[in-house]
Amino acid sequence: MASPDQNPHVSSREYAVSLDAQDPLRHLRAEFLIPSRAQLKAKSLPEAASSDSSSHDASVYLCGNSLGLQPRLTSVRMQQYFSTWASQGVFGHFKPLNESPLPTWLDADIRAAEAIGPIVGAQVSEVAVMETLTANLHLLLSSFYKPDINHRHKIIIESQAFPSDHFAAESQILHHNLDPAASLVTIKPLSLADSTLQTDQILSVIDKHAATTALILLPGIQYYTGQLFDIPKITEYAHRHSIFIIWDLAHAVGNVPLKLHDWNVDAAVWCSYKYLNSGPGAAGGFFVHEKHSKVSTSADGKKTFNNRLSGWWGSDKSSRFAMDNRFVPIPGAAGFQLSNPSILDITSLTASLEVFEKAGGMEPLREKSLKITAYLENLLLSTDAYSQRIFEIITPKEKEQRGAQLSLKLQAGLLDVLMKELEERGVVVDERRPDVIRVAPAPLYNSFEDCWEFVKAFGRALEVALKAKRGEMKLEGTTELEMTS
Repeated sequence: MASPDQNPHVSSREYAVSLDAQDPLRHLRAEFLIPSRAQLKAKSLPEAASSDSSSHDASVYLCGNSLGLQPRLTSVRMQQYFSTWASQGVFGHFKPLNESPLPTWLDADIRAAEAIGPIVGAQVSEVAVMETLTANLHLLLSSFYKPDINHRHKIIIESQAFPSDHFAAESQILHHNLDPAASLVTIKPLSLADSTLQTDQILSVIDKHAATTALILLPGIQYYTGQLFDIPKITEYAHRHSIFIIWDLAHAVGNVPLKLHDWNVDAAVWCSYKYLNSGPGAAGGFFVHEKHSKVSTSADGKKTFNNRLSGWWGSDKSSRFAMDNRFVPIPGAAGFQLSNPSILDITSLTASLEVFEKAGGMEPLREKSLKITAYLENLLLSTDAYSQRIFEIITPKEKEQRGAQLSLKLQAGLLDVLMKELEERGVVVDERRPDVIRVAPAPLYNSFEDCWEFVKAFGRALEVALKAKRGEMKLEGTTELEMTS
């Protein structure tokens, strides 16, 4: 991507439009329902539903890192599911229907695994779609965190871990009657000025605590800064010290290419409502490498497998309905399943994954993501607000160390007014208090023109926020010198 100095037209709308015209994935935008500005301002559901989101008044939605947009195909597949339920009742579990694109409910989890496997770079047998991220994390921790207070008992996480991950790790330590003060190691940024973690720093913490560490839990992409961690290198280093490692891929799945099997990752969890566009709170998924989920049979016919919390959906499908209380563990991640999965959730998720198939997989999406994120960054770097240090970009500059997100840290006291002004202009991003906004151009449906529109609205919103801040300072008796220092 050309820098502003190399291309005098890079800051124009025409340049953004020309980039969209060259985008081989531009047709995928039509696969999604993008809220219009009128819809976002609506106060009632009928009013919102009456507006056509496909109009020229589409909002600038750069919030796929928090909640992805709804694919048009979702309502089609959901209605087919509702029709199956309405017309077949309980027979929907077992009865294939001609002309239906949906699997029987008994096989829906397998269809979902087949669809998600390529997205995370895993064998179908290594993935399962069920539960939510934190529930799956607890299930994996219950299987693979086996502390020994006299030897290995620590869990290493980052100090800025998403709260739910921190709570899960801490509660697992407490569950084993251990003290988080002694058993929870947090990796802190080296300085207050830089929120990111260097790979060498992570490796040094592993070195320091290797002899007493039972498990490592890290994010593939850090939710606050948008930093993409070196998953294969850190995984290999953990294994060199015989430490089991789990990756939280909430912000990485559907965002960057993953090769969990080839990278020899032990286990991973993710949600599906961000870049996977399955809907708020929909079922997540998890990965367990095949080496950790084998089932063997002894000479006396007894099944031997890694201990896990078990439920009937993790038992062999052929005898699942025998009701004989005999657990026959399924090899692979499917053996970690508990209850029958939500067909509602799986139907919504697989509808979105059909769009990923139309994109040709993660590689073309990553190629566009690198270009559109670099374009957004160039626009931001060319603004007066950046040169005046009214905001800074805290996401790593190196393209290999980030996904489709730039986190912008504002001067103190601007966030509330800025977010209100962006909303008024039909721009959707999200905030992380006290002073960060996260901007995520998702390559499936965002355009280069979206980025141009955002930067334009961002500049105007900053002007309003700065004016409001100066007004508050004057009321408080702050001098002009103090305001600019």
